Amino acid sequence: MITRYSFSTVWVLDQDSAKTFYTEKLGFEVRSDQTMDGLRWLTVGPKQQPDFQLILAKPGPPMNDDEAAKSIRSLVARGALGAGVLETDDCRRTYQELSKKGVQFLQEPADRPYGMRDFDIVDLDGNQLCFGESTTS
Repeated sequence: MITRYSFSTVWVLDQDSAKTFYTEKLGFEVRSDQTMDGLRWLTVGPKQQPDFQLILAKPGPPMNDDEAAKSIRSLVARGALGAGVLETDDCRRTYQELSKKGVQFLQEPADRPYGMRDFDIVDLDGNQLCFGESTTS
């Protein structure tokens, strides 16, 4: 039986730059950074959520063959991939904090009819991330 969702992949073109962005701009902590059999396993996660990790994966062998890696790199470069929703307890405050750190925004915080206040950013590789705060009780 499935008990929880523990890892999710974010495709990046430069793992060192992505590591810096996710730790220094978003405040995540590095959970793992090691190389094995030609694969750099780099994971980060929110400090308040130790049971979840984002894999900052560079497309290529051994995870992807050359053709698949080329396709993934193309999608990342075009900003065609999203990385999900990150929950925040105060959307507007988080927006201000990230603004001071020079994060690139796609939109300002706005209330949505589905019970969220949210805004979107883009990471250094073009991945879109949504930051959301529940507005329902």
